Amino acid sequence: MTLAGKKIVVIGGSSGIGLATAELAKAQGAEVIIASRSAAKLDPVAERLKVTAVPTDVTNDDSVAALFRHVGPVDHVVLTAAQLRTGPFKTVAMEDARATMEGKFWGAWRVAREAEIRPGGSLTLVTGFLSVRPRPNSAIIGAANGALESLARALALDLAPVRVNAVSPGVIDTPIRAAMPEAARKEMLAKTAAALPVGRVGMAEDIAQQIASFMSNGFATGSIVYIDGGALVN
Repeated sequence: MTLAGKKIVVIGGSSGIGLATAELAKAQGAEVIIASRSAAKLDPVAERLKVTAVPTDVTNDDSVAALFRHVGPVDHVVLTAAQLRTGPFKTVAMEDARATMEGKFWGAWRVAREAEIRPGGSLTLVTGFLSVRPRPNSAIIGAANGALESLARALALDLAPVRVNAVSPGVIDTPIRAAMPEAARKEMLAKTAAALPVGRVGMAEDIAQQIASFMSNGFATGSIVYIDGGALVN
């Protein structure tokens, strides 16, 4: 089954995994709406892909409600947007910890409540493998990811017959890592790739393929899929 003729909202669709998902859905013939906080980032992408752009802040109740009033009933919603702030557990600011939960967990909660998804359609959340393979100085991100995975399972019951699933990526080379110094970024990615059974880090397109599968597979709900290059078995 393809996504041809389906109406799909991708929140976080201006870059990274969200952008790759929007590109894939558009290529399959879907009607695509992309949303994120920054209109400056959204508009060039929307023009290039020939899709609709709606600036949206998932940390704001009214902004999320306005998005779904604007788009009306849809077939699929994908949420990749996240505002992650972390640091050493004992010293990370509480406002940063709260901001991470607000953007990642409560953002998903808002989207799930406001979206009008047609029966048999789907909501796909993007989490991260820190939920099951924690790393130092990342406790709040792991906790947010774990909460989001639990939410996906619960919503598969509460929102049925709408299907709800989550994709949990491993290390992905996306623009979110652009804030790192280039030399440090390349060294980190090279070391990660060398340690993985697949011999490389992930690309946004790898995750987009799994998201597309969740949208098109009518038998998939309540599932959490880890796409991590074998990190969890290594």
